[in-house]
Amino acid sequence: MTNILGINAYHGDSSACLVQDGELVSAVEEERFRRIKHWAGFPSKAIEYCLDEAGIQLGDIQHVAINTDPKAQLSKKVAYTLKNRPSMKMVLDRIKNKQQRTNVEDELKTCFPGQTFSGEVHHVEHHLCHLASSHIVSPFRESIAVSVDGFGDFSSAAIGVGNGNSIDVRSRVYFPHSLGIFYQAMTQFIGFPHYGDEYKVMGLAPYGKPTYLDKMREVVRLLADGTFELNLEYFRHHNERVEYEWEGSSPTIGQLFNAQALENLLGFKARKPDDSLDDIHRDLAHSVQAMYEEAFFNILNVTHEQYGIDQLTLAGGCAMNSVANGKVYRRSPYKSVYIQSAAGDAGGAIGAAYYVANKADPSVKDFYMSHAYLGPSFDNAYHGELLEKNSERLDAENCEVQFVEDESSLYQTVASEIAEGHVIGWFQGRMEWGPRALGNRSILGDPRRADMKDILNLKIKRRESFRPFAPSILRDKVSDWFEEEDDVPFMMQVFQINEDKRQEIPAVTHVDGSGRLQTVTVESNRRYYNLISAFNDLTGVPIVLNTSFNENEPVVCRPEEALECFLRTKMDVLVMGDWLVKRTGG
Repeated sequence: MTNILGINAYHGDSSACLVQDGELVSAVEEERFRRIKHWAGFPSKAIEYCLDEAGIQLGDIQHVAINTDPKAQLSKKVAYTLKNRPSMKMVLDRIKNKQQRTNVEDELKTCFPGQTFSGEVHHVEHHLCHLASSHIVSPFRESIAVSVDGFGDFSSAAIGVGNGNSIDVRSRVYFPHSLGIFYQAMTQFIGFPHYGDEYKVMGLAPYGKPTYLDKMREVVRLLADGTFELNLEYFRHHNERVEYEWEGSSPTIGQLFNAQALENLLGFKARKPDDSLDDIHRDLAHSVQAMYEEAFFNILNVTHEQYGIDQLTLAGGCAMNSVANGKVYRRSPYKSVYIQSAAGDAGGAIGAAYYVANKADPSVKDFYMSHAYLGPSFDNAYHGELLEKNSERLDAENCEVQFVEDESSLYQTVASEIAEGHVIGWFQGRMEWGPRALGNRSILGDPRRADMKDILNLKIKRRESFRPFAPSILRDKVSDWFEEEDDVPFMMQVFQINEDKRQEIPAVTHVDGSGRLQTVTVESNRRYYNLISAFNDLTGVPIVLNTSFNENEPVVCRPEEALECFLRTKMDVLVMGDWLVKRTGG
């Protein structure tokens, strides 16, 4: 048996996966174990899980594949440095970052004392990993593969043609031009400074108007070949030192925009995180999203015209822009699209592993990643022991604990609780791979209640009121409720809800009439499908509100974390496997 360990290290969302004879058997992000969002560094705990899940040791691994290659684009790096002469602080900072990255063999030796790795380490170029992470595990034999992100190995975008298990990279966008940097810089300007805050801008955008779109077109310029370039007058990353800290924590990135130039262009100052959120910020968010979409669809449309392939696979951090992804069928000629559940840097672990798998054995069978349930799982016995250990705490919270032997009864009971407006913690099976909760580590609510957003934010999430919640829908009911018809198993596309249905599900209908749906089938997640079916039988609505099981932390991984989240919030019901815990008041 050939064991290939794929890792994403020294980027945000550090992760690991294990591929055995072409089968993806496990994949998980380090943050779930470290309990620090977007944890960056070497994914030792994720690796440990992958080995334990397969019942193997480090010595059984023949290949380790990492999604970065320091030698990639070396001539481009040298040429840029000689031509542009960036600040010495910037150059020294990049050298320091490289030096901090201990080689993989040494990391493994440190993290796994007593175990010996005698296999081969492969460094695979960053964007090639992104492309592979989507195309090779897609259902398509042939696709146009597109990767767009901030930067990786001196590139910010790559376009390739995937055929079978191989990818031919046809074009790239190089440093310092980057759509990811554009979106991140504007996210900072709007007053959301943390790594990964771009989704807040995406959620805020529908509340505004494209008032500043013409000005954004001065910041990003579209090119005839389908690519783009930044007007570097408005940025700092290309010639100044921008702080980037990652070791042992969530990444922190310094200010990317040139404040004076951008403030002069827009006519107002950058918003601070504690400042009020006004119409100018909503309008800017809308304009940023619109500019991103113009550039994104310029890539897609020109590329389709060049290569004439109707299947599209997307990856890279920008492929997490579910709003743009949901417009692919409306604004481009593509007939099918696939985006795996960890499209960002975490997914590079899968891309690296499969790239090496196909190099090591070209005859390896095709693999289709149809679901994302690839993380740790726990059985009813484990849940029962945990609840017994915490019986006094549960009694103090007036909680009723019961084991529901009949599955059908469990679904009907939980569906009734949802229909009564209660908030449910739903902890089942293997944890999801990627940032989305997809029905195994989810908090569930009634999509019919207009006040459910407020209830969730009051009881648990405590997040910005403009951010939407997602609908999980039975796959065969999609066309009844949404204007588009497609499989969206990983919650990676936003579609318009049918106008006559919006008032029926206000809790999952965004201000622009859209919803970031997740389609659920009995094959992909039997228990979640049966729960939604029970809710449909009760209410006539084949949808439940789904948000991640967490409270200002990474999504819960272990039952202990689920129980702690339940106890410290005002969640009404916790379901772990067949165990049901309900607050009874008093």
